[in-house]
Amino acid sequence: MTYCFFYPILMMLFSGNQVKEDHGVRMETPLQDEFILHEKVTEIPGLKMGPFIRLENGDILTVTVDDTQSLISSDEGKTWQEYEIFNQPEKYKISDERALLKTKNGTIILAFMNLAARRNWNWNKEISDSPGAILPTCTVRSLDGGKTWQNFQTLHTEHTGAIRDMIETKNGNVIFPSMMMRHNPGHHTVLSYTSRNEGETWERSNIIDLGGIGHHSGVTEGTMEQMADLSIKMLMRTNWGTFWQATSVNEGITWTDIKPTSIEASSAPGLMKRLASGRLVLVYNQRFPEGTECFPLSGGDNQWSEVRTSNHRQELSISFSEDDGNTWSSPEVIAKVAGDTRQVSYPYVFEAKPGELWITTMFSDLRIRLRESDFMGQ
Repeated sequence: MTYCFFYPILMMLFSGNQVKEDHGVRMETPLQDEFILHEKVTEIPGLKMGPFIRLENGDILTVTVDDTQSLISSDEGKTWQEYEIFNQPEKYKISDERALLKTKNGTIILAFMNLAARRNWNWNKEISDSPGAILPTCTVRSLDGGKTWQNFQTLHTEHTGAIRDMIETKNGNVIFPSMMMRHNPGHHTVLSYTSRNEGETWERSNIIDLGGIGHHSGVTEGTMEQMADLSIKMLMRTNWGTFWQATSVNEGITWTDIKPTSIEASSAPGLMKRLASGRLVLVYNQRFPEGTECFPLSGGDNQWSEVRTSNHRQELSISFSEDDGNTWSSPEVIAKVAGDTRQVSYPYVFEAKPGELWITTMFSDLRIRLRESDFMGQ
C-alpha cells in the first residue's frame, strides 16, 4: 500500500517533543530535537565522527574532520590526543569520506581524498560533465599506533567521489574501494586497490563502469567484506533502486558477476561489516520511508543522473545476514530525523567490543550505541 500523499504529514508528526510507538521506534525526540531513536538505541554525546579502530593497547584511533591530525583516546572517546600526520600539513586536507584499518600486524592504514589538491570542478550542464576534474585518492600509514605516519601516496588524481571502507583478507591483503570519474558524459565508476605489503604499495583493479549521465550517476561508494569461500563481495550505491553487487575471487584485483541485489536502497551509501559473531551487518538508507512505497524523486535530467531516483535519507536502517549476504533480515529503522534536520546518512560502523556497535554518520551528528543481540531476538 502506498502512503505518498500522507508522507509530509507523517514527517510533521514525527517532529517535536512527543512520545509515540511507530514500528518499534520510540517517538521521543532526543537532545536538540535532532533525531528520533529506536527504543533500543542510546546516544553517545560528543563522540567524534569516525571511522574508528581499536589499537593494540585498547585505545581508540580516528582522524580529525577535514584536517590533518590523527586522534587517540584512552577513555573510550571522551577525550583525544592529537598527532600530526603530515610534515607539510598545508598541502593536505583529509576528506570526511575516508577509511581506516589496523592490520593483524598492527600497521594502520588511512585512505582518503586530499581536498587540498582538488581542482577543476566546474560542472557544465550543456555537456553534463566537468572535464579535467581532479580529486586524488591517497593513502598513508603508521607503524607506531597512529603517532607518526609515512608512505604517503597518490594512487590516482581523477575525481574521486568517496572512499568509505577498507578490509584485510584472511591472506593478509588490504583492499579498499574507491571511485573514478569518467567523462563524455560525466559519470562515476568504482574500482579498488589491493596492497600485499600493508599499504607500502598498491595494485589497481579493473574499473566497474556501468555508464550514466550526471554528477551523481553511475555506480558509486562501495562497501566490501570477505565471504566464507574467501571471495570478496562489494555492494555499490546506484540510482536504480537497489544496491548493486560485484565479486572478486583474486583479492580485489578483478571484479566480476556485477548485478543488482534485492536490497532496496536509496541513492546513498551503505556500510557493511563482519561482526565478531560472524554475522554481516548493513547500515543504510532504505529506498522509501518505512511504511511507504514512494518518495519525491530526483534526477532524470542528465545533471544529477539520467534516471529519476529516490534520495530518501531521513531514516537510517540496520539489517543482518547469517549467510554471507545471500539473505538479509528485515531492516529496522534505528534513527529518524526530527525538527529541521534534513538527513541522517553516510554511516560509519565500529564494533567497540563484541556485540556492541557504535554508529555515526557524516551527514548529521548522529552518534549512537546499540547491541547486536537486541536486534537478533536473543
